[in-house]
Amino acid sequence: MSITVLDTYSAMKRILLAPVADRAGLLRSMLEPISGMYRHHPGEVDLVAVHLETSGFPVDRDEERCLDALETLAAAGAWERMQRAFDGALDVLLEATPGLEAPDITVLFVLGDPGDEHFMGPCQGVTGFGGISGQIVITFWPFPENVERLEVTAVHELHHNLRFSPGGVVWDPMTVTVGEHIVSEGLADAFARRLYGDELGHTRIGVPHLHDDEVFDKVLTGLDVTGMQNFTAWVHGDPSAERFGLTPVGLPMGAGYAAGNRLVDAYLAATGQTAEQVLHADSSEIITATLRRG
Repeated sequence: MSITVLDTYSAMKRILLAPVADRAGLLRSMLEPISGMYRHHPGEVDLVAVHLETSGFPVDRDEERCLDALETLAAAGAWERMQRAFDGALDVLLEATPGLEAPDITVLFVLGDPGDEHFMGPCQGVTGFGGISGQIVITFWPFPENVERLEVTAVHELHHNLRFSPGGVVWDPMTVTVGEHIVSEGLADAFARRLYGDELGHTRIGVPHLHDDEVFDKVLTGLDVTGMQNFTAWVHGDPSAERFGLTPVGLPMGAGYAAGNRLVDAYLAATGQTAEQVLHADSSEIITATLRRG
């Protein structure tokens, strides 16, 4: 099993310096290695359209801002740091889970859209998607706080990827519950905190609500909601739900992450286990054991 962080620095620089008419084609070529992420989607997926819809850097404006951001990441050694973080975290997970098997993983690290107010504001300039085995996409803007947490972002997504790899937890988009999603975020944060400490390891959007009992109690009422299309408001919060035209439920940004951390922390404390040891733990077991203690 190996992890490859693609050289998107060179590809993005080429795209941003190319004539506008050529950029979509170059971007499509850069995105092709992660096309397998959409293997469950019905019909053919337009990789460029998905990139733009999910806050990826634009191809028709903000070239200078994006080029400057690209150089900031290069100066920070972003690609090299992420590769080292992935490799080190993989070693930890393999040691803790004997017999763990998963496909090789391809990582696409791309700039976000500086003109996307939701991405730059409520999302704080970073999103990640690691739930499809063998593929990880991280969309990023180099705010100082994010650059400091490059490694944390990487290992969080790796935990997701291996949790939902063949032989691990099955993610059925139609029957999966909010509880599963929230627990997976808590486990990934617990793993990142195990490697990099509590100060850096929490996903930033969840931090303001970690000790908010009202938010926690509200999230608990949605644990049995099924179907991925219903998750955004419960996990990411109303601002993200509204951004994508979904129904809000009365939760702030990052509510599900905060709740997931509380559920997982209580479970780990009760069992004496670590996040790497419970990579494939059943989410319902974690929820039940935690709420029973509460």
